[in-house]
Amino acid sequence: MSDRTYAFKVEVESRYLPEQSNPEESQYAFAYTVTIRNVGNVAAQLISRHWLITDTNNRVVEVKGLGVVGHQPLLKPGDRFEYTSGSHLGTPSGSMRGTYFCVAEDATRFEAEIPEFALAMPRTLH
Repeated sequence: MSDRTYAFKVEVESRYLPEQSNPEESQYAFAYTVTIRNVGNVAAQLISRHWLITDTNNRVVEVKGLGVVGHQPLLKPGDRFEYTSGSHLGTPSGSMRGTYFCVAEDATRFEAEIPEFALAMPRTLH
């Protein structure tokens, strides 16, 4: 067994975008900022993403693609990469979760889990 560890830690913060939403037409926009840290001891590159986006009607949209916001960052141990992206829902709230497919500099392949996080329009008082 080797002493190499392959691990990215993923943290996400989301926010509602009222200026890009239209609740009368069931269009709700959200931004999320993702911070990815290489907490392993081997440099690795994020190659692709796989998202599952769920609304409150249990409608699931699957999104797969290369990289994140046009990048395939190479992270050395201790490095971090942060980006902001967005998503739209047909309901005022929902959630996202997924995985990043990564390849280490020694060609070891691994997945980094993106923990589930909420997308929610803040409650407003009338």
